[in-house]
Formats: sequence, C-alpha cells, structure tokens
Amino acid sequence: MRHFLWTGILRWWLRPCGGRHVLAVALPLVISSMSWTLMSFTDRMFLLWYDAACVAAALPAAMVLWSVVSLPLGVINFITTLVGQYEGAGLRHRIGTILAQGYWSAMLVAPVLLIVGAVGRWIFELSGHEPHLAGLEAEYLRISSFCAPAMLVAGVQASFFIGRGETRRVMVVDVSAALINLILDYLWIFGRGGFPEMGLAGAAWASVVAQWSKVLMYSPQMFSFRYRGYRLADFWRLEIPLMKRLWYYGAPNGTQWLLENAAFTVFLLLVGQLGEEAAAATSLAINVNLLAFIPLLGVAMGVTTLVAQNLGANLPHRARRAALTGFQLAASYTAALAALYVLVPDAFLFPYRLGAEVEQFERLRDLVVALLRFVAAYCVFDAMSVIFAAVLRGAGDTPFLLRVAVYTAAFPGVVTWLGISLLGFGLMWAWGALTVWAWMLGLIFWWRYLQGGWQNCRVIEPEIPEIAPLARPEELATQAR
Repeated sequence: MRHFLWTGILRWWLRPCGGRHVLAVALPLVISSMSWTLMSFTDRMFLLWYDAACVAAALPAAMVLWSVVSLPLGVINFITTLVGQYEGAGLRHRIGTILAQGYWSAMLVAPVLLIVGAVGRWIFELSGHEPHLAGLEAEYLRISSFCAPAMLVAGVQASFFIGRGETRRVMVVDVSAALINLILDYLWIFGRGGFPEMGLAGAAWASVVAQWSKVLMYSPQMFSFRYRGYRLADFWRLEIPLMKRLWYYGAPNGTQWLLENAAFTVFLLLVGQLGEEAAAATSLAINVNLLAFIPLLGVAMGVTTLVAQNLGANLPHRARRAALTGFQLAASYTAALAALYVLVPDAFLFPYRLGAEVEQFERLRDLVVALLRFVAAYCVFDAMSVIFAAVLRGAGDTPFLLRVAVYTAAFPGVVTWLGISLLGFGLMWAWGALTVWAWMLGLIFWWRYLQGGWQNCRVIEPEIPEIAPLARPEELATQAR
C-alpha cells in the first residue's frame, strides 16, 4: 500500500504538467505576487503606525483606481494567452506584433485613466464618506493614478515572458520593484533620510516610482539577441485585425475584472458608511486575506500559461492536467491558511500591533478577528474561482467569464446596501454577503471547467503552411525521367 502511495505521489510530481512542472512555472509568479503582498502589508502597517485614518483611506482609493484600470489591464493581460498559444503552435514570429497591439492599447487608454484622479473627491463624497476621510482618499487616488500608464505598459512586457513560461524574469523585476516601494514608503511616509514627512501622499508616490521602475527594468531585456525570432522590434506596428482579436477576447476578460473589482469597491464604499473603525477593520482583514489570495494569482498565471501552450500545441489532456494540478496546489495552501486564520489570528495581526496605539489597536482587534472567520469560510472557494477562471482564460473562453460577471457582480453591493440602508444591519451582514458571493463564483467556474468545452477553444489563427514554388518545365522533365 505504501509503495503504491509513493509511486502515485512520484508520478504526480514528475509527469508533464504535474507538480514539479506547474511549480517551475508558477512559483516565480507566486513569489512575484507575494512580494507585492508583502509590500501592501508593510504599506498598510506603516500607514497604521502613522495614522489610522490613512489606512482606512488607502484601500478604498486603491480599489477605485484598480477598478478603472482593470478593464484595459484585463485586455492586456490576455496577451499572455495569445503568446502562450503562439508559442505552443510554433508561430513565434507573430508574438512581436501582438505585443505591439498591447502597447497601442496602453497608449490610447492611459490619458483617460489619468482623469480619474481629478474626480476622486467627488466619488468619495458621493459615497457618503466623512469629509476628512474623503479628502485623504482623494489625495491618495490623485497621486496613485500616475501608476496607471506604467501598469499597462509593464503588463504588456510581463505578458511576453509569462506567456513563454519564462517567469523568473518577471519574479526578479517584481521583487526589485516591491523593494523599491518598501524603502520609499518608509522614507517618504515618516520623513526619514532627509526627506520631508509626506504621510499618505508619500505612500502613493512610492507606488508610482515602483511601477515605472518595472517598465525600465523590462525594456532592455526584451531587446536581447536571444529573442530575435519573436520580432519584438515590431512594437510600433498597428495591425487592425489582430487588434480586433485582442479586444474581442480580451475585453470580456477585462470587463469581468472591471465588474468584479467594481463590485468589491462598492462593497468597501458601503462599509465606509459604517464609520472609520469599520473601514479600518475591513482594510486590515482584507490585507491579511491577501496572504491567501495573492499567491493564488501567481498559480493562476502559471496555469493560464500552461493551458494556453498545450492547447496551442493541441495537447488538451496536458492542459487538463495542468488545471487540476494548479487547483490541488492552490486549495491545499488556502485550506492551511484558513485554519490558521481561525486558530491563531493574532499571529497575523502582530506586526500591526507593534507600532500602533494600544487602545486604538485593541478596539480594532476583536473586530478584525471576527472578520477573519469570514475569510476562512471563503478562501478555498477563492482558490476554486481563481484557478478555474484562469483555465478558461488560457483557453480563450472569456465570453463565459463576462457572462458570469454580468449576472453576479451586483450581488455583494445590492445585498450589503439592503442590509445597511434598509434593514439596519452592520458589518457582519456585509461580510456575510461577500462570503456568499465568493462561494457562488467558485462553484460556477468549477462547473464550467467540468463541462470540458474549453478544451476545444483556440484564439490564434491556424498556421498557414508554406507552399513550395512551382517547378520549371525542365525540372519536371528530369523528375519524370
């Protein structure tokens, strides 16, 4: 019995698209994601040490920015699928052109995104936030909106490496940028090293510098001699049919991101109506939840890459194996963290306690511990939702992702609003609605995966075989002899 068990584990680990293969692609992306989780964690920790109102303002403002960036960024993120399928099909010469369509998209959309920062105060005041909190949120959003163009350009660059499975380069860039952000956070929030004390504005400017540093780090790598067959010098080339295909499949992907992030942002804005304490507790609970959620995104990107490459190579059985392996890894990780959230919640809150005022932190502590029980109840379903949505994205089944978002995105906001505004319920009701929404998404995407139709999806044009030139008459005569 023990022999069969170890044989099964070894086979699961060594086979193509098994544990070792998936981790080789996904682990650098997990480290990349975790580096930004650590950055976000310390960012909120520094802001809590500085002023609790700042940490209450940072998350809603960041979510507003993320919501408006998510549509174009979702389109650009779909380049990963196109690169992966082109790579799997052996059509490398088309990859430079698809990257060009991403650069054009970023250039055309970026000016619109910058406008968001100018209307931030109106957004938060309309949401019913206290004037002091709304002012802080507007300041953070105004500055951090300059991150948007860098996020789009760096997204195109990262999609090239992720789509090829060359994820270690992405890891190095992301970790380096996160370290830059972390150092600048400390210097600019508190006014260390000769810099003026900027508080919340310092945190926002640190994010801007870190995002643009990624663009600068990626750019020289992409023009290495080793990538000459990918025609990356065609970054200026606008190809309308390919642009249409990118947006045809990418826009549903981006709209799904937009609707789900907008739904979560509406949830946060509604929670903000319950007061600064409820907003701060929610911000801390979400920040702790990032320890479970963000690594899922790294595994999901790895799964998307392997699914795309294997479908492009017409190996659907390996794409299916990559999907299951990715889910097994993600579910195991989130289940372990769910148990720790319930059993030892103070272990996750300890860093926040260090620099905060004792009375202020103790008022938040019991509330955050209660919210972490909701996180524990839904984080395995988050794994189900994120991984199986990544499988559909790698196949190109993005219209289904859009339909799910359209039908379900309003749920947390509507239910939270009904409970808070009409029925007089509080924070626990709002988090209950968030939990049920996570359960719904996980089960829906799992069901779609089980249907299996995604295995027949392709988003690249079929390869055009090379036709030999017509033979001359004398050559035909020689062949006949």
